[in-house]
Parts: sequence; structure tokens; C-alpha cells
Amino acid sequence: MNVSEFDEEVYDLVRCVPEGKVIRYGDIADALGKKCARAVGNSLRKSPYSSVPCHRVVNAEGRLAARFGPDGSEAQKRALEREGVEVSGDRVDLNKYLFEL
Repeated sequence: MNVSEFDEEVYDLVRCVPEGKVIRYGDIADALGKKCARAVGNSLRKSPYSSVPCHRVVNAEGRLAARFGPDGSEAQKRALEREGVEVSGDRVDLNKYLFEL
């Protein structure tokens, strides 16, 4: 799989998010000096690395990714809950769990 420089930058930032915290797609884009939250999502979707904790990335409202895996956001929800993040429905409380870069 072809991994671009942008993809690698995204992966490096996501690896900085500690267990028990989440970050928004837009925060990653902003940190990279881009206005492309969707491109961040595309990079994460195609990540060939198991070391990238993609489950820690949520949308601007704290919602989980509907297309996270074969069972939708359920896999993301389980992964976050294993790390101590409370998920209510399909949303994380950003006031409590947001990681600031």
C-alpha cells in the first residue's frame, strides 16, 4: 500500500494520543496546518499499521466513526471502553476525554 508523507504525519500525531483520551479529525488537520479533516479520516481508514490507535479519533461532536470496521462504530466503542473512555450511545464527552495536542 502506498503511504504518503501526509499519511505518516497523521499516524505520528495519532500515536501521541494517550490511552483513555480521544482527538478530533479536525484537530489533527489543524496541527498539520491543513483544512482537511476528511483527508485525515481517509488516511486512518487505509492505515497499514496496527500501532496507530485509530479508535481514539472522533468527529467534531465526539461521535464515533460509523464506518470504523465491519461492525461499524461498535468496534471503536469497545476499544475506547477497554481504555476507560465512557461512550454514551455513539458519543464521547469531549469535555472529559479530549486530548489537546
